[in-house]
Amino acid sequence: MRKANSSPRSHPSKLHVLVVDDDPSNLEALRLVLQRGGSRITTASSAAEAMEVFEQETPDVLLSDIGMPGESGYDLIRKVRELPKERGGDIPAAALTAYAEPEDREDALRSGFMMHIPKPVDPVELLTLVSELARMAA
Repeated sequence: MRKANSSPRSHPSKLHVLVVDDDPSNLEALRLVLQRGGSRITTASSAAEAMEVFEQETPDVLLSDIGMPGESGYDLIRKVRELPKERGGDIPAAALTAYAEPEDREDALRSGFMMHIPKPVDPVELLTLVSELARMAA
């Protein structure tokens, strides 16, 4: 669990990554790539499940889909940003989404994501992205 005054580790093999996606095949593919890179992965298939993770343990990095039934990734990141810093309110976060128009990027950044990455994402790019996100909070 990340402490309020500690910086997250910047190498994927030392990170706890929360991946949120309602598509089981996308979730599994992301989990496998990140796990092979050495990260510890927690997955959630909805914004509600992701918030339950934050109640148990604060991940180092959040990767979330945008278009999910019920609450979207935008709803999720807004809720996360309302959390106190010590509970993950400042977590480095990226939107991994099929919504790839310029206005989608703007919406994602305005909502509280630090990066907007169109799907599909190359496995090497994904590992680099996670490292970059972790360094942003350092």
